[in-house]
Order: sequence, then C-alpha cells, then structure tokens
Amino acid sequence: MQYQVFVQSESEQHFVASVLGIPNLTVEGKTEEEAICNIKSALEAQLAKGKFMTIEVEAPKEGNQNATWMKYAGIFASDPTFDDFMEKLSVIRKEANGTVDE
Repeated sequence: MQYQVFVQSESEQHFVASVLGIPNLTVEGKTEEEAICNIKSALEAQLAKGKFMTIEVEAPKEGNQNATWMKYAGIFASDPTFDDFMEKLSVIRKEANGTVDE
C-alpha cells in the first residue's frame, strides 16, 4: 500500500512527518530520512491494530441543524469572480494576522 506523507523541516535538525488523511499520526526525526523511517514504522504499527473500511452514511434530513449548510454547498461553483474574491480574502487574512510582505 502507498500513502502520501508530508515532511516539514522545523529546523536543521528537527523534521516532522505526518500521513495525509490520518491526522493523529505524526512523528519527528533529526533528519528527513529519520522522520520518514519513523512515520513508516508508526503507520505499520497503527495498521496492525486496525483496518480501513468503507461505510455508508445517510444524508442529513432538512430539519437537522447540520444539514442547513448543505443547501449552500457549491453555491459559487460557476461564479466567475470567485477567484478574485478568494485572493482579496487571502490579503485580508494576511493583514489581520500581521503577515503582510513589505
């Protein structure tokens, strides 16, 4: 089986690796290679304890509070200005977080 792994360098001697789609599986290493080896071992250990399954879930009913947002899903799918909106939103978020490039 193949899994995608995200490896991030925190510093010269601190790497963090995590398996995409499995949020509770994250390891560390002093090198990128060590982090990859550690994540492989951790994934193998976790897979030995359980298994992946496919389940079916009923769609939420209209009266359900969690279903309220469903009627808005995809509302901007054909909006030609959506990309511009997202760019402006990104700038606003960066300004709010104080991460604007100067």
